Formats: sequence, C-alpha cells, structure tokens
Amino acid sequence: MTLDEAVPLAAGPRRRAGGDPVKALLHRHRVLCEQAVDPLEIAAGLEAHGITDRTAARFRHRDVFSLAEELYARTPRGDEPAVPAAGGRADARALRGFGYSLLPGAVALAAAAAGVPYAGPLAALAALAAVAAPVRPGAGPREAHGRAAAAAVYLLAAAVAGWAVHRHGAALGVCLALAAAPAHLASAAFAARARRRLAASRALEDFADGARPLLLGCVAAFTAAAAGAALLTGAPLPVAVPLAVLLFLARLLLGHGAPRRPLAAALALALVPAAPAAAAAAAGLLVLAVPVLARASAHARP
Repeated sequence: MTLDEAVPLAAGPRRRAGGDPVKALLHRHRVLCEQAVDPLEIAAGLEAHGITDRTAARFRHRDVFSLAEELYARTPRGDEPAVPAAGGRADARALRGFGYSLLPGAVALAAAAAGVPYAGPLAALAALAAVAAPVRPGAGPREAHGRAAAAAVYLLAAAVAGWAVHRHGAALGVCLALAAAPAHLASAAFAARARRRLAASRALEDFADGARPLLLGCVAAFTAAAAGAALLTGAPLPVAVPLAVLLFLARLLLGHGAPRRPLAAALALALVPAAPAAAAAAAGLLVLAVPVLARASAHARP
C-alpha cells in the first residue's frame, strides 16, 4: 500500500481544505511520533517509510523536516519530563569504546612478539571483534530476520579475515587488528558529524549532499590509517588495505542498519582466491554505503 492510498485526504489540492491530512499521518505513525525525542527523529523515521520532500508538499509543508516539526508539536506527551542531556555519559561511552578498540591491536602485537603458535588466527579473531562491535548511532532500516542475517555477515567476515591470514601470513592479521582503533575513531567521527549535519539541515537532499563528502572523507582517512598499519607490520599493501577497508565498511554499514544481504554478498566475493577480489568487494560496499549512509534515517538515535 502506498502513502497516497493510506492517506487519501492528501491526494489533491481540492480536498485539503476539507480535512486534516497531517492528523491522518500522525495517527498512522503514532508510535514513531510518541517515542521521538525531537523532530529530527520523526523526520528520519518518515524518510525510512518512503516519505520524501515532494510527498511533504501534499501535506502543505515545504519539506519532511517541517512536516516532522508539526507532527512532533501535535503529539500528546503527557506530563513526562523532557529527556535530559547525556553529554557526559556519551563522552564516557566514547572513551570506553576507544579503549576497547585498542585491545585487538594490543593482543595481536603481543601474540606476534611472543611467537605464540597460531598468532595469525588469533590476530584475525581480534580484528573481527572490531567488526562485531560497531558504533550504533542510529536505528536505521532493519531486515525482517535481522539477527540471523547479521550472524551470517559476522561469520563471513570471520571467514574472510581467517582465509586472508592463512594465505598471506600473521603480519596481515596484526595489521587488521591494529586498524581496529582508527576504524573506531573514523566511524565515531562520521556518526557525530552526520548527526550535526542532520540537525542543521532543512531538507533531505540538503542532508544527503553534505553526508556524502563526509563519508568519503571518513573512508579516505581510514584508508590512510590502514596503509600505515600495513607498513608498520610488514603486511602486503595491495592485500592489507582493500581488506581493511572492506571490514571497515562492513562495520560502518552494520552500525547504521544497512541491509545485510549486500553486505554478505560483498564479503563472499572477498573469499574468491584472486588478487582483485577484496578490492572489488570493498568498492561494491562503498557504492552501497554512499546512498545508504546519506539517508537521514540511518542516523536516527536508537
């Protein structure tokens, strides 16, 4: 069922004067509007349901953000106090998350330096920990069987990292584990800046135009960090950098609720025993990430 079928009052200009299309929309998305902590949450949720700036014009609004502000203002909230600011708590979580992101590299370096047997697989598992614990700034769209699909993605990521370390040596595993810290910093910086951009935007297209260069800059910064980790550990650059970028993009997309099937397909491609496979898989994920992470709904608070 389309939006126009669900809310027929908004179908044409002759019927606007005789009804309240916004009230019908408020009823349809009552749970979203009641649970939102600010109009931005409603705007992101409406976009996730397919409502665009053009659709908002049928509700007598210039864009989805303006429509969301009216929905937020018209939603009854009782006498519950406003959600308090949690800046200090968020800062503590960010510091704790960065501390955790240092652990994979520390474990991998210690195992390699001590000459521990199976240091390579251990380093690969440490690197996988960074993918399995992505930054989660928003709810984003979810597939129907999200948990099972996410488990398949994690298993494929483990297979990719393990297979690559088996073929190219323990240095590659240490490199991937060391890349966990810059991956955390880059993804957290992207999430924070995208959220600020969302707060300053007045149209979905405006937000997307700003989010795309933010994403590309984030990927470029991480790519440079991954190259540095490869040089530090002696891992082969043509193998280590595409593989690190592939795992980083998988982490970023998982953290923003991207569909799991394209993620799984890209990781499966990286298992092909050919030199360009990881680079092609990383390029495919980047193509997926540009439209997905330029959507406001990918940056809504959970």
